[in-house]
Amino acid sequence: MSTKIAVVTGGSRGLGRNAALKLAAKGVGVILTYRSQADEAQAVVAEIGSLGGQAVALPLDVADSGSFAGFAQQLAAALGEHWGRADFDYLLNNAGIGIHAGFSETTEAQFDQLMNIQLKGVFFLTQALLPLMADGGRILNVSTGLTRFALPGYAAYAAMKGAVEVLTRYLAKELGARRISVNVVAPGAIETDFGGGLVRDNREVNGFIAGQTALGRVGMPDDIGRVMAALLSDDCGWINGQRIEASGGMFL
Repeated sequence: MSTKIAVVTGGSRGLGRNAALKLAAKGVGVILTYRSQADEAQAVVAEIGSLGGQAVALPLDVADSGSFAGFAQQLAAALGEHWGRADFDYLLNNAGIGIHAGFSETTEAQFDQLMNIQLKGVFFLTQALLPLMADGGRILNVSTGLTRFALPGYAAYAAMKGAVEVLTRYLAKELGARRISVNVVAPGAIETDFGGGLVRDNREVNGFIAGQTALGRVGMPDDIGRVMAALLSDDCGWINGQRIEASGGMFL
């Protein structure tokens, strides 16, 4: 039985890094992408290697859909060189950014940046990589708890993620003939450097979120990385077209 291989976008830091490590711990080969932090990406590759796994890092700007065809060629070459395969099994569309701005203050440039990364990038990268995905594979998109509850300052961000949730259902429907299942995970607030590290570094914000979460604390990267790895595993193969929130019970 050949090694399963996962492509993780934005795998050099944060939740993507954590998911890459959790997948590698399950024996999954990992191809992680990074936009500018080559050193951080190579550090993740080295850490996976030290744990007995195999990983490769490739550059990718998910905001630049014109680069996706070239990235697919790089990916195909890496699959052949490192695993002797022409396809991969799992796609985790994780790469993203956070912009906090009130609705009235959100600029068109901010809106376009979020759209290009969070929605257009997911749509067309997945499209570009489908020919390289094995039948019976799994796709996991990433949303946010902010599509269920509303906090001021995230109108544009949450709108893009809401669109990804709808896209997930359409992908599940249209790719079913290839036995490719597609789900979306929606993290709550997590202690990472995302959004400038607000949740991690601001004690007042951290305490507020913990007080509004049923399990009494803010989420940690391990909480989400484990869920991502689990949802991509064969154990969850009959889950399809679903939004799974991993927030510890925020705002119930």
